[in-house]
Amino acid sequence: MPSTAVLLSAGLDSAVLAVREARHGLVHPIYVRAGLAWEAEERNALDHLLAHPAYAGMAPLAELTFTVRDLYPDSHWAIRGEPPGFDTPDEDVYLTGRNVILLSKAAIHCARHGISRIAIGPLDGNPFPDATPEFFATMAKALSLGLAHEIVIDAPFAQASKAEVITLGVSLGVPLGDTLSCMNPRQGLHCGQCSKCRERRDAFHEAGVEEPTRYAVAPAR
Repeated sequence: MPSTAVLLSAGLDSAVLAVREARHGLVHPIYVRAGLAWEAEERNALDHLLAHPAYAGMAPLAELTFTVRDLYPDSHWAIRGEPPGFDTPDEDVYLTGRNVILLSKAAIHCARHGISRIAIGPLDGNPFPDATPEFFATMAKALSLGLAHEIVIDAPFAQASKAEVITLGVSLGVPLGDTLSCMNPRQGLHCGQCSKCRERRDAFHEAGVEEPTRYAVAPAR
C-alpha cells in the first residue's frame, strides 16, 4: 500500500488534503511545532479533528519540533500572537523559511521510516518563495541527496482555490467546522479579525457552502 506523509495542521487545506490522500494509500500525518503563538490552540484542534471518522485508518500522528524562537525576534507578530489585520495582503503574513522548516524536518522523519512522498497544501496564488514548483522540486532533490533516500514533494492543491478545496472537503466528509485557520485563536474560536479568517469567510461564500466556523468576533461583511 503506498504511503504518503502529509504535513497536517488543523488548517482547512491540510485537513482536506489528508483525507484526499487517504483515498489512495496510507497517510502518515506530521505536525511540526515551531514555537508560534497559535500552536497550542492548533494542536488541540488537531486532536479533535483526528478523532473524526474521516481520519480513521491513518498512521499515528508524528509530532516534531523545529523552533523559530532563536530565529525570529520576540517582537515578531507570530511570536507575540498579534497578526496583521483583517484586510492585509498575504505578503504581510509571510513566515520566513516556513516550508523549508516543515519539509526539512518531515523529510528526516520520512527517511527514518521508509516514506518517500510528502504532500503539502499550498493553494493557487500562493505568493511565497517557498511554495513554488521550482522550490519543491529543488528541495526534494537536495533532501534526497542529503538523506540518501528518495524524497518526492507533492502539492496537489497548487492549482486549486480555497473554495474548491472546501467543495472537495464536503464531498469527502471532512468536518470543516473542526478545522482551524486562524492566527489568533482563543479557546477554540477563530478570532474573526485576522486575514486568515477573512480568507476562510470569503472561500465559504464563494463555494456556496454554509460556513460552520465559530468566531469570537464575527468578521466584517
